Amino acid sequence: MQPYFYSISEFVAMGKHGVFVWSCWAITIGVMLAFIIYSRRQRQALIKQLTIQQARQAQRTTKTSTPITKRSD
Repeated sequence: MQPYFYSISEFVAMGKHGVFVWSCWAITIGVMLAFIIYSRRQRQALIKQLTIQQARQAQRTTKTSTPITKRSD
């Protein structure tokens, strides 16, 4: 059994198809990284939004749970 590539430069060139192969790898990895970053930012924004919503709801329940007294002027 003989190796297909005898040196690193042959491996990078990949029989004159290296530009296509390595650009496909770069695009794939770039898209995957972009998706991961986008997902993490969306998750952080959702957590922040839910925290704000929960705080507002807690304020509403504390305002409605206090007894309302009438003033007698």
